[in-house]
Amino acid sequence: MKKKREMEKAKRLEDMVNAENDDSEGDPWWWLLQKGIKHSFLCISLFAILVRVAVGLHPYSGAKTPPKYGDYEAQRHWMEITLNLPAKDWYRNSSVNNLSYWGLDYPPLTAYQSYIHGVFLKTFDPDSVVLFTSRGHESYLGKLLMRWTVLSSDVLIFFPAVLYFVFVYRAMQSGMGRKSDVAWHIAIILLNPCLILIDHGHFQYNCISLGFTMAAVAASLSQKDVVASVLYCLALNHKQMSAYFAPAFFSYLLGKCLRHKNPLLQVSKLGSMVIGTFAVVWWPYLHSKDAAFGVLSRLAPFERGIYEDYVANFWCTTSVLVKWKKLFTTQSLRIFSLAATVLTCLPSMVQQVLAPSSKGFLYGLLNSSFSFYLFSFQVHEKSILLPLLPLSLLALEEPRSLLWLTHFAMFSMFPLLQRDKLVLAYMALYALIVLLYFAPGGPGGRCNSRKTLDHKQKAKKGTKFVSSVAFHPLVMGFLCLCSLILHVIYLTVSPPKKYPFLFEAVIMLLCFSQFIIFTFYFNSKQWMLSKHLTSKDKQKKLI
Repeated sequence: MKKKREMEKAKRLEDMVNAENDDSEGDPWWWLLQKGIKHSFLCISLFAILVRVAVGLHPYSGAKTPPKYGDYEAQRHWMEITLNLPAKDWYRNSSVNNLSYWGLDYPPLTAYQSYIHGVFLKTFDPDSVVLFTSRGHESYLGKLLMRWTVLSSDVLIFFPAVLYFVFVYRAMQSGMGRKSDVAWHIAIILLNPCLILIDHGHFQYNCISLGFTMAAVAASLSQKDVVASVLYCLALNHKQMSAYFAPAFFSYLLGKCLRHKNPLLQVSKLGSMVIGTFAVVWWPYLHSKDAAFGVLSRLAPFERGIYEDYVANFWCTTSVLVKWKKLFTTQSLRIFSLAATVLTCLPSMVQQVLAPSSKGFLYGLLNSSFSFYLFSFQVHEKSILLPLLPLSLLALEEPRSLLWLTHFAMFSMFPLLQRDKLVLAYMALYALIVLLYFAPGGPGGRCNSRKTLDHKQKAKKGTKFVSSVAFHPLVMGFLCLCSLILHVIYLTVSPPKKYPFLFEAVIMLLCFSQFIIFTFYFNSKQWMLSKHLTSKDKQKKLI
């Protein structure tokens, strides 16, 4: 009887797969996959590169705005410093390295990256990285070379990480789902509008740390935990904001270790790789306590306050009612933010320690990064890129959530991008992501299909209420209308002199409301996984 049931189940599974494949034949994405994932990835990558180049033609942060210009000048200045000074002086204030003028405030891997890019710039445009005299350098060739450094970083690190993840994720699905979903998933990750606008418009190198993180996720999902630990440490040593993912990595790997026959050995193995990777990256600063703490002090800018610019997190949004900076000391706010962040991370961590799973890990990354974005100390507008990464990895599970939160993530950065004169690029990329979603074969183009993943999401208990409210047509229509009106007002109307940041405050309030709602939603989705373990997960024994 048991064998008969297994045969019937296998037959149903085969029929489902065949039906999915038959549907794919008429799918406009299908032609991309006729020769395999690699060929479709190449086609989509070429288009993604062209989009990045087009955005790179626009202005950048701080263009022609002395005395400190902007993030573009910060990145160029780090190339100047690392190229002309020994490593021991990169983070130390001196007569040749004034830390008040864009001093290095990222971990050593960013400094090494700046050095490599500085060598590249010196080869083709030496004047752009000369010590002192190159400050504020804004030649056409200099801008072109700087744009190429971001593009090359993207292509060499982020793009391969996407391919690696897609292969691993596809293997996790065991052939389930439409084959054309692979092409759509690749496109949705590579064409993340927020990442493109910040890295190739505003001017940063988030593609490096996010690429290492994605590769670490893929390695961990394919049971290469040692490799995953090294890759994640590289991400953490490139940008300290990668710590947003630390609770998820820690709880998932710990949960897996505890299920091992010899958990202490597994923990020791991973711990030694983490310590070894940090030791290699930090080697120039381990000769003395002062040198190491000198670097650490640059990575934790507590003197800037709990928030610096308008950002859609708890502290900034509620500051309209509670003047956090005036009522509490920096030390008190550090404790408050740490407690709030840990408490919001804890449910997700507990779930993964108790029941580690691949899908739970992806949701854990999303929940952990949202916790940090909403409640941690000194969050920047660009930090919304971190929750968007795991959300894009879950695009096939959460297509509507991805589109909706991408909308508000872009909106939360709109004041920053407007100051950078990137409104045209902003509008074009917004249109692109909407077209990608509603294209025939995409989630929006087949929203009435019984195979749509969102339909399955609605049916799950515990998340139905939030989903039905958040995605109710009237609610979505009202919020979209509010967003459109606020866009127009921000571009055309001057704020009252008494409240010069009124419009920014309203924008952040609207975006924050969505981020906090979906934080509860994704946490509940993660906990529901414990009740929907597959038979394979239930039958797992100690390794």
